[in-house]
Amino acid sequence: MRRMERQPTHPGKIIREDYLKPLSMTINEFASVLGISRKTLSKIINERGAITPDMALRLSRAFNTTPDFWLNLQKNYDLWQAEHSSNEWQRVKPLSPQLIRSHL
Repeated sequence: MRRMERQPTHPGKIIREDYLKPLSMTINEFASVLGISRKTLSKIINERGAITPDMALRLSRAFNTTPDFWLNLQKNYDLWQAEHSSNEWQRVKPLSPQLIRSHL
């Protein structure tokens, strides 16, 4: 597994810093554009909420990006968090390649 050196940026910070601030948009204004509640957007912007597939579709339409862009940002953030929050996953013993091949 490739280890990331630094923690990936939460998508909410990217929305806040790279989009809302330069556009001088408030959370209320942008929530209205997206058709979601202020509370939902606030959670994401304040890095307490995640980008869902539905939200990725909304953001991609609003910013002329792709849903994959937003989902990949969230995936990278989540994987880094999981990898660094616990070592339990390292206790899993890899299956032998022979065993895997014999069952495919």
